[in-house]
Amino acid sequence: MKHLQPKQLSTTILLAFLISFSGTAQTIDSDQSKVEFKIKNLWINTVKGSFTGMQGSLNFDATDLENASFDVCIDASTVETGIDKRDEHLRSEDFFAVSEYPEICFTSTSIAKTESGFSTTGTLKMHGVEKEKTIPFIKNGNTLEGTFTLNRLEFNVGKNIGSFTADEDVEVTITSVMNQPN
Repeated sequence: MKHLQPKQLSTTILLAFLISFSGTAQTIDSDQSKVEFKIKNLWINTVKGSFTGMQGSLNFDATDLENASFDVCIDASTVETGIDKRDEHLRSEDFFAVSEYPEICFTSTSIAKTESGFSTTGTLKMHGVEKEKTIPFIKNGNTLEGTFTLNRLEFNVGKNIGSFTADEDVEVTITSVMNQPN
């Protein structure tokens, strides 16, 4: 049996550590992660808001995208725009119906490298509707951030509210901060 030299041994241990770390799912730092949105109101105003309470797991290694995955949910009742009465209305049956649909979730089916970063395709589930969505994103340290547009009516959110009161298209920015595994 051949013995490894100290330099070979330390290289082998480091390589084993990196391999085991890369395949480990990271959890989400719920305190720092959020979903922000912008939507036109009355065709001239822009309403900005956010959701918090993000939970789930991320398995992201830029060198092993084939095994990367996201399984993330936010608490729909945390919607906040800075106006309590509007926030209550957004939680009601008219919009998010949070008593019936308490979470908004995304589960990836694929993650790919792009010219400007990465993209993930998967199932977005909101208000009882599931649709395939592709979300472009970048990685900066332990933070993933992506911005995309969705049509609220595809998910029956505010389906009885006209597009003059609330535009159909919503710009969504997801910021997910990953806790590293122990």
